[in-house]
Order: sequence, then C-alpha cells, then structure tokens
Amino acid sequence: MKKAIIYSLTFLTWFAIVSQYFLMIDNRVASFTETTIRFISFFTILINILVAIYFTVQSINSHSKINAFFNRPGVLTGITIYITVVGLVYQIALRHIWEPTGLQRLVDELLHTIIPLCVIVFWYLYEQKSTVKWSSIPNLLVFPFLYLIYSLIRGSLFNYYPYPFINVQELGYGKVFVNSVIMLFVFAGISALFLWIGKRIQSKIR
Repeated sequence: MKKAIIYSLTFLTWFAIVSQYFLMIDNRVASFTETTIRFISFFTILINILVAIYFTVQSINSHSKINAFFNRPGVLTGITIYITVVGLVYQIALRHIWEPTGLQRLVDELLHTIIPLCVIVFWYLYEQKSTVKWSSIPNLLVFPFLYLIYSLIRGSLFNYYPYPFINVQELGYGKVFVNSVIMLFVFAGISALFLWIGKRIQSKIR
C-alpha cells in the first residue's frame, strides 16, 4: 500500500505542476522568461515541487545523499506542514477570488486540495513521529520567512506579487506586515499542531 501511495502521489504531483506551467505559459501576459519566474515564485508551486521531489526520491530505492536527506527525521513533517498551509490558505483566503474551469480547475484542486490531503494521510500512516522535536519549529519558519522576503523584494522591483495579501502596491507596507505576521503565526500554529498530534499518536502506539 505504501508504494502505491508513493507512486500515485509522484504521478499526480508532477502532472499538476507540469500542467499548471503549460497553462500559465499558454495564458501568459508577460514574456516567457518572466512567466516562468512568476510560476516558480508561487509558494504553492515551490511546495508542490518539494512534494514531488520527496515522493520521487521515495519511489527510487537508492543510498544517495538526496535519499538520505529526505529520509532524515522531521523532513516529511516539515513538507506536510507546508503543503497543509498551502491548502488551508487557498480554501480560506483565495478560493473565492476566481472560478477556474476545465483543466485549470482540475489542476487547481490537485495542487490545493487533493495533494495536501494525500500528503497528510501519508504523514499520518508512515512518519516516524517520535523523532520530531518541538525545537524544530523555529527551523520550519525559516523557509516561509525567506520566501516572504524574496516576494517583497521581487515585487518592489518588478511590480508583481504572487498573492494579494502581500501586495504592497494595493495594501501598503503596514497591512502587508500585519498579514505577514499572521501567516508566520499560522505556520507556527500548524507546526505545533502536527507535532502535538504526532506525539499523541506515538504515545498511544506505545
């Protein structure tokens, strides 16, 4: 069963990522290069690429350094936390702002709903939860913080922000700062929740 889930998630995630890229290129309003940069500037895409790489590595039996890295304690938990935030933020803050149709709707649901749920299930079934420490929470906040800094710098240079809640041109720095602090608390809260759930599950197994 584990291998079936791994192979299915590998296929679904790469399919969704590649399809989304071609849809963006096909409907681009900027140059090919700029559209490509914008594509990989979405937190959703970056995390789904991370998910795809993780499950691709899991599907290949090897003793490589990348395999060792992705099998380190807490890596799956971190990926699960990130993809969970992707799903939650979309459902709460972004779903209502557009109504995709056709292939775009399928890809949208895969990236923001189906893949996050599948990763959560995989984490629940197979993560070695006892190895994940509370002290890892600050480390889990580093990537979202760096992403925020990158998005704000690039937005100020090219007048493009991937998400409306960090759009300085429309909201101003004050509101964006508040939104950013809220998002960091969301990441911290979801991280704490996963660690708490993991430790509760592990204690019951014992």
